[in-house]
Amino acid sequence: MTGTMNAVEITEAGGPDVLKPVTRPVPEPRHGEVVIKVAWAGVNRPDALQRAGMYAPPPTASDLPGLEASGEVVTVGAGVSDLKAGDKVCALLPGGGYAEYVATPAAHCLPVPEGMGLKEAACLPETF
Repeated sequence: MTGTMNAVEITEAGGPDVLKPVTRPVPEPRHGEVVIKVAWAGVNRPDALQRAGMYAPPPTASDLPGLEASGEVVTVGAGVSDLKAGDKVCALLPGGGYAEYVATPAAHCLPVPEGMGLKEAACLPETF
């Protein structure tokens, strides 16, 4: 894993054209968090509202859109004992899902249900 990743950020309030590709540092997990290599990100109403300038993420959340995603745990922070690198998960995120990697509380991660792909699992935490 390199130190940077591709992501999509909101450059200003507006339509889909305000979403722009950027390079950002790969997040580091804080205590109780994991970093997920994102396979799929859900797209939902709060993301559209954030893009339109009608929803501000909480001060401690990522400024990147994306409240749910699925993928593989790649890094585990201190205090996390129920997940490990390689686990396939879907997760409710504090923003940041529109990126190659995202940090989220381990408690917000769910195992991908047996027989379900990562694509379908990406919409479980928020949309479903």
